[in-house]
Amino acid sequence: MSKLETPSVSLPALGASKAVLISARPKQWTKNLLVFLALIFSFNEGWSFSDAEQIANVVQKSAFVFILFCALSSAVYIFNDITDIEKDRLHPIKKLRPIPSGRLSLSTAWLTAIILTAVSLILSLVTEPLLGCVSAGYTVLMVLYSRWTKNVVLLDVFSISGGFVLRAVAGAVALTIPISPWLYSCTSLGALLIALGKRRSELSIAGDLAPDQRVSLQSYSLHLIDKITAIVAPLTLLTYTLYALTASNLPDNHAMALTIPFVVFGLFRYLFMVYKKNLGEAPEDIFLTDIPLILSNSAWIVTASTILIVYRA
Repeated sequence: MSKLETPSVSLPALGASKAVLISARPKQWTKNLLVFLALIFSFNEGWSFSDAEQIANVVQKSAFVFILFCALSSAVYIFNDITDIEKDRLHPIKKLRPIPSGRLSLSTAWLTAIILTAVSLILSLVTEPLLGCVSAGYTVLMVLYSRWTKNVVLLDVFSISGGFVLRAVAGAVALTIPISPWLYSCTSLGALLIALGKRRSELSIAGDLAPDQRVSLQSYSLHLIDKITAIVAPLTLLTYTLYALTASNLPDNHAMALTIPFVVFGLFRYLFMVYKKNLGEAPEDIFLTDIPLILSNSAWIVTASTILIVYRA
């Protein structure tokens, strides 16, 4: 059987729980790691890396928010699959998902999405009212994206970027620390770059069927996306460089500049994967499977953490 054919597997054969898990898209939970960025971008004199109890408390809170957003984002993915069920059946890959393939019933999908959303919003509101507001804002933004903004040229990629920013903001709100403007700028530009890469690959792969799979693609062209990317990519690098060199909450000796090469390599590597490998449609696969990018990201985390611990402990 061709990998592009919809497999004739009944729901009992697949298993309802497995179908729900696949629809929740656990690979994309990596996006929710953004909640931990607040530990670096909003770092200030109040933190003490020598206080083990404080560190444990911070990590516990961040991990809790990560789990909340995994559940919340999964609900959004399920809702999006329900909304796009007919268009996804025209896509060579998306048609294999449990909902468009019919292996997960709409009633089960709706029930799962509602439960995940309700539980996540209630827990976030009880934990910290402002976190509840951010979580609700994320939900509204993503629902609007699924129902409307993803069909509007440019507004679609800005909506995706906004979802990334709200994840990062949720991490800062949960820790009740000031939200650094660098958190907004670096996260929004980086997310916008990823969204543009996603649209470029979608347009390239879909070809003449692009308008049938996503309405906004009929307003895009590879040339337009390339021009916008040529603006966003250097802005992303410039913003992070300014952060590393000028942010008031970083060591005065500019040691954070040592992390810039990792950001440069990561940025170039991602663009290589989008333009040469045409893998931008599933950015989570790039970040999870590309060894050079994984090593670069890991080196950035280790270097940045070491600098903050050594010079601010």
